[in-house]
Amino acid sequence: MTGFDDPRLRPAPGLVIRQASALEPQDDLDASVDLLRRVASGELAEERVVRLVAPAPTVAMSRRESRMPGYEDARAAAIRHGFTPAIRPTGGRAVAYDESCLVFDVISRDDAELDPTRFFAAAGNTIVDALQELGLDARLGEVAGEYCPGEFSINARGVVKLIGTSQRAVRGARLLSGMLAFGPVDRFVAVLTEVNAALGLDWDPATFGTMHVEDPSLARDSVEAALAAAFVS
Repeated sequence: MTGFDDPRLRPAPGLVIRQASALEPQDDLDASVDLLRRVASGELAEERVVRLVAPAPTVAMSRRESRMPGYEDARAAAIRHGFTPAIRPTGGRAVAYDESCLVFDVISRDDAELDPTRFFAAAGNTIVDALQELGLDARLGEVAGEYCPGEFSINARGVVKLIGTSQRAVRGARLLSGMLAFGPVDRFVAVLTEVNAALGLDWDPATFGTMHVEDPSLARDSVEAALAAAFVS
């Protein structure tokens, strides 16, 4: 858990974009960077943009992973399981998702008081608050053995990872991306097990969390609305 004084991002005037993505996985990931640059340049006048996507089946790997000796084997494993491999524009490690998942981007006009670590903490606490208001036992912090490990992951009950976040910044704006699964996770566990094995990375499949387990009665629309309201006024 971070030592910061529990900072949060207050809702800001902005734009919410909801879409069932018809884009190819790499184009979809690149669209996040396009929005980041449009906010930074002022082409989009809003202070904040939230993008909510039902994506195509994707295994998004980092540029660092693309340089690992097992990368081609990892790509082949993703394809074998029905996922398209792509390179994510943010940091982190491999993540798998499909149209049953919610992928979200939060693009904020840059605040000089929020360095990257503080931005992670502020956005993470904001997401935790939104999920707690929906009745979930959401917490900020890494679960041992989680996929794409990070200090500012959002977990459930301190046991499973619900959301991983990653970040990218350009002059004038910051992008935070995250993913939340809603359905059964066997498909994701299977592909991540092979992908991480190919890359020589350890993880514990039991830490992959999903709304299907935490609260199957909670509608996806309600979660999307809560996240949008937490960031955009």
